[in-house]
Amino acid sequence: MTTAMVTGASSGIGKTFCEQLAARGDDLVVVARDEARLGALRDELQTAYGITVEVLAADLIDREQLGRVAERLSDSVRPIDVLVNNAGFGLRKSFLRNEIGDEERMLDLLVRAPVVLSHAAARAMRDRGRGTIINVSSVAGGLSSGTYAAAKSYLTSFSQGLASELQGSGVQVTALLPGFTRTEFHDRAGIDGAAIPKAMWLSADKLVRDALTDVDKGRTLSVPGAQYKVIVPLLRIAPRSLLRRQGIVARHRPNRT
Repeated sequence: MTTAMVTGASSGIGKTFCEQLAARGDDLVVVARDEARLGALRDELQTAYGITVEVLAADLIDREQLGRVAERLSDSVRPIDVLVNNAGFGLRKSFLRNEIGDEERMLDLLVRAPVVLSHAAARAMRDRGRGTIINVSSVAGGLSSGTYAAAKSYLTSFSQGLASELQGSGVQVTALLPGFTRTEFHDRAGIDGAAIPKAMWLSADKLVRDALTDVDKGRTLSVPGAQYKVIVPLLRIAPRSLLRRQGIVARHRPNRT
């Protein structure tokens, strides 16, 4: 029996991961701040799929609470076989218009938390000779558009480096690079999706199915959606001056600042 831990599990891509992992028979450890929503998710998944769901309410920005989640990943008696680092949020304003405390909290969640949890999980998985870590990054990491993009760029690079370090250990590391995906994320960040072409939107269900397929194939990078499979390689070779201009445009779209 496989047990998966999903952070940011109560909504969006995280909840979809929970549903699809449960559907294939995995037990779950669900992590998010809202214990009530996690409890409702536990009841829903246990009833629908006959699995066991452990609720671990934690604010991953808080170092003590993050440490509790890392300890759970290190537990050799109740091993975690799959870790999905998904928790995250974005900020509406550009860097200089945000309070620095808000920027620090975002970076704690987008960078520090997955690094700490990947460290705990990777050590435990390496010792057992098996395991999977999925870090939910973003296509935005290829743009020069503020600290969110910078954090996602870091997470993609970090995941690739960790995959190299674990090569031959039996532990798979995959960075998932979603594009625009229909979830609660954009509503919470105050991002108006009306200006985004319909063809650029992904469904969370298909995104997660594609990601799990890529993991099964041993891929270090997962880029769901044919449109983004074209865009991501172009971002790697595009002139940085162009990407900086695109970042400026993105930061000044209506309802994003």
